[in-house]
Amino acid sequence: MKEYAAEVRIISRLRHRNLVQLIGWCHEKKLLLVYEFMTNGSLDSHLFKQKSLLSWEVRYKIALGLASGLLYLHQEWEQCVLHRDIKSSNVMLDSNFDAKLGDFGLARLVDHGKPSQTTIVAGTRGYMALEYVTTGKASKESDVYSFGVVALEIACGRKPIDVSLEANQIEMVEWVWELYGRGKVNEAADPKLCGRFDEQQMECLMIVGLWCAHPNYNFRPSIQQAIKVLSFEAALPLLSSEMPVATFPLPMSLSISGSKESSVFQRL
Repeated sequence: MKEYAAEVRIISRLRHRNLVQLIGWCHEKKLLLVYEFMTNGSLDSHLFKQKSLLSWEVRYKIALGLASGLLYLHQEWEQCVLHRDIKSSNVMLDSNFDAKLGDFGLARLVDHGKPSQTTIVAGTRGYMALEYVTTGKASKESDVYSFGVVALEIACGRKPIDVSLEANQIEMVEWVWELYGRGKVNEAADPKLCGRFDEQQMECLMIVGLWCAHPNYNFRPSIQQAIKVLSFEAALPLLSSEMPVATFPLPMSLSISGSKESSVFQRL
């Protein structure tokens, strides 16, 4: 009931071309939400379930559309909306394969310029930033992390965690970052595309994906900065050749008992 009420309260007030439109709801006997019909289903059904092979042009449009919807949530609405569950299965596609972000059951409203008070972790493994998992504090930066993972999924055509792959490829972000460090990031491109993609755009989406999924939230871009790079209105960021180690404060409940340090940091 709490998630249902949150979704109705938030999404019924949102209006953007890259968000799924809520048409109506009912809470008599059953909890029902009625959304506009998304002809082409979810992004993950095309990337992983072979519903259809998305061309590179369509994929890049989807990435930009998702980013545009997130910009609206983070900066353009009257309050900041933290989605908290951005993943490919929550990115819906209409009849023109335009991306629309849906499922606001975990979303939270925060006044602009103020931190989230949420301390309960909610989301999906593989899409959640480490500092969010550890502290329970959702933020625009943790949403941007999730966007970065989806951007890499779009480019690579694989899930963020795949235990069926070789050991060095199981974690998608680590694998792509290792290729980036060797100057071979485009080797991570979805093999199903058979090389039919714009190399400059592929490199751009890969690097922006890594930038957004940076282990240290202080080095992630805002979604507006990411859009400028994806639109080729700003230069590609220069990332370190090796994937950095995450560093962030531990929550008080996990601090070392009796420590004289005012802040304890964890490296993962």
